[in-house]
Amino acid sequence: MGFWRKNGVGLVWAAVLAAASIALARLPVLQNWGIGALTVAIVVGMVLGNSVFVRVAASAGAGVDFARTRLLRAGIVLYGFRITFSQIAQVGWTGVLIDAVMLSATFLLACYLGKRLQMDEDTAMLIGAGASVCGAAAVMGAEPVVKADAHKTAVAVATVVVFGTVAMFAYPLLYPWLGMNEHAYGLYVGSTVHEVAQVVVAGNAISESAAAVAVIEKMLRVMLLAPFLLVLGAWLSRRRPDTHGGKHRIALPWFVLGFIAVAGLNSLQWLPTAWVEMLVQIDTFILAMAMAALGLRTQAAAVRQAGAKPLLLAAMLAVFLLVGGYAVNVGLVALMS
Repeated sequence: MGFWRKNGVGLVWAAVLAAASIALARLPVLQNWGIGALTVAIVVGMVLGNSVFVRVAASAGAGVDFARTRLLRAGIVLYGFRITFSQIAQVGWTGVLIDAVMLSATFLLACYLGKRLQMDEDTAMLIGAGASVCGAAAVMGAEPVVKADAHKTAVAVATVVVFGTVAMFAYPLLYPWLGMNEHAYGLYVGSTVHEVAQVVVAGNAISESAAAVAVIEKMLRVMLLAPFLLVLGAWLSRRRPDTHGGKHRIALPWFVLGFIAVAGLNSLQWLPTAWVEMLVQIDTFILAMAMAALGLRTQAAAVRQAGAKPLLLAAMLAVFLLVGGYAVNVGLVALMS
């Protein structure tokens, strides 16, 4: 009873906004633009967070914070029901290698450029995670590992929305000049475009077969989220050590292990398809609650304080994904064939 007394109002706020965001994301105009429920949720949350929510923040704040932390991690665990280990085999070792190279190179470049731009390190890493792995879901997954403030996470998600949307339209327009067949184009899109929804749109603009390859390649990138967060947590524990008796502790996020376990369970196909679909819908709702809560806790003044540097960094990463990603795809496909 004490839990609901403390968190109930905030959780209701997050749940209502999540439901509204999922409904809005089904509008044809938003579907055509590849804008999903998570993106809508954080935008709606940010609008209300800087207006109506200010008046009730005192009573709803605890529940909102619970949604953007605990529920977020639960949502990352359930995200494993969207993929199976067998999807790796469908794109072959070439697809695995392309994703691994692009993830590593993009994130390391984000850290390097962020330092050169004299940016806040947390923001640079969150932007790098979103660009290199799987958009908003990767940003949300990295937030508790990096231990970043809410407004930094919101800034990183915003860059995913902006440059992922640009990529969604740019790739199909460039296709006639890429010299790629549909399979190669699918690998290229799946390994470089930010969000799953954006990958679907960019692939379908060419053909259904290109979209199928792109989605498989993209889901492989999603699967790399777990090892990415484990490595990131170990790396940060050495750079930002918690000292207890002079020893370093490696932070092991429990939700990463949960994500791997759920993906493994999903790969075994023990659960009926209807159950898995229901769990995916539940997960979308939970993540939408987390994103809405994140938006509610994001103050415009804090985002403005971040300045133009996050957008500049995200723009440079988008160019690298487009140009460098093309070079990596062409080179590795030629090498592995």
